[in-house]
Amino acid sequence: MNVSTTLRDVSGLDSAPPHLAATTLLLIDFQNTYRTGVMALDGAEPALAAGARLLAAARAAGTPVVHVVHDGGEGTPYDIRAEIGAICAEVAPVDGEPVVVKRFPDSFHRTDLEATLRALDAGPDLVLAGFMTHMCVASTAQGAFQLGYRPTVVAEATATRSLTGPDGTTVPAAALKAASLTTISDLFGTVAPTVGHLTAGRRTG
Repeated sequence: MNVSTTLRDVSGLDSAPPHLAATTLLLIDFQNTYRTGVMALDGAEPALAAGARLLAAARAAGTPVVHVVHDGGEGTPYDIRAEIGAICAEVAPVDGEPVVVKRFPDSFHRTDLEATLRALDAGPDLVLAGFMTHMCVASTAQGAFQLGYRPTVVAEATATRSLTGPDGTTVPAAALKAASLTTISDLFGTVAPTVGHLTAGRRTG
């Protein structure tokens, strides 16, 4: 089997992970929604634990942090006014960390995320983590790329769920996550397998 050259390579884009201290961290939809009930994700708890380590490392490095939450409205699993839609306690924001509310998969679409990043004087490198890999994380990575940012997704700090494919067979969560991360790394951004890859990242500007 021949493995194709990535579009990033063809375009001359750097695929080395940045150093966490030179980025802005976006934590996307780390909500209780995905820990239980109809939207529970395979691997949600390990991904959340990795997200907590990433957040701690970012705070220690002085990296700006932005939390993003999805608001689906009252009575839905995404009701940010209820416990089910609240940000998980392990990655809850502290004073000074902005929270951006969205209603579409792309965290930039019809939100104040861009304005928030400008207010933080954020550079081009963004680090993304959260739920779900194939949906809001991937959509936000693509949105960031199209706006001129350089997104990096931390693979171990994302999770998704198994879905039925167009042919009626089940696509396991692990396969869907891998495909989503591969799509991102083909063009839209860098994928760092673990948090450690960012604390040792070599790109600083």
